[in-house]
Amino acid sequence: MNQSIQFPDREEWDVQRCAICFPALVNGFQVNCAIAGETVASRFGGDEVKQWLEAFRLHRWDLEEEVQDLILNEQEDDQGWYWLS
Repeated sequence: MNQSIQFPDREEWDVQRCAICFPALVNGFQVNCAIAGETVASRFGGDEVKQWLEAFRLHRWDLEEEVQDLILNEQEDDQGWYWLS
């Protein structure tokens, strides 16, 4: 893992975005990352938030690697968020 990108264990369900949102620290600055609930369901199964959060935690390392690639390739949306698809 790139030492300049760190992922604190602070994921939470965001009702407005219908997504699991989690921070990343990039060279000491916090950026916002997310994966939609429907994306978690299609990748790992489950049909409710509790199951999606459990799946996220179970697959955390792989998902963080994917987000790291998005960050390194500067693939944020127009609000500065990094979304896993």
